Amino acid sequence: MFLIFSHMTDVGRPLGHIVSNLVGYDHLVEDIKDVLTSLIPKEIEVQTQNCSWYLMRIMPYRTLENSIMGAVITLIDITKMRQMKEILKDSDSIRRLALVVHDSNDAITLQDFKGHILAWNPKAEIMYGWSEEEALTMNISNLVPESRKEEELARLNKLIRTEVLEPYRTQWLAKDGHIVKVWLDSYPLGK
Repeated sequence: MFLIFSHMTDVGRPLGHIVSNLVGYDHLVEDIKDVLTSLIPKEIEVQTQNCSWYLMRIMPYRTLENSIMGAVITLIDITKMRQMKEILKDSDSIRRLALVVHDSNDAITLQDFKGHILAWNPKAEIMYGWSEEEALTMNISNLVPESRKEEELARLNKLIRTEVLEPYRTQWLAKDGHIVKVWLDSYPLGK
């Protein structure tokens, strides 16, 4: 989408008034002067009050006689491109975090607030014996020995209320039925 300032309402209007809808950008006049002096076009990403993003290009306006008679300002809507860039940035951060979790020397699991296992790293496979594929069909309560179910349910309820738990020692069951003594850190990630 291109927008060129060519409204009759802009005739005689100071250029500084045009930027009143832009967030954090108030030097249009200076940028135009710089382009007219250097004859080097400028591209600036600007945001409007309604959170849209534009690539603003300021170029010298040349006549057919190759005379500079002013500047041409073009705005190209880059809102979708900026949104995609943010998604990619977030995706890259998530990918890096996933690598850290995957390669951790600690068993790391992720559960929803009903106890369904959503993530299970390779160290958890080694410690508890269930493959990731198996674990993702389980509830965390499957790992809690009967004698500790009430105590662990109380801790889960604290996490549901987004309370931070102090690290604690507990016991979980491995696939083969033996008890694994663990030091557990639990953190609520949100609802």
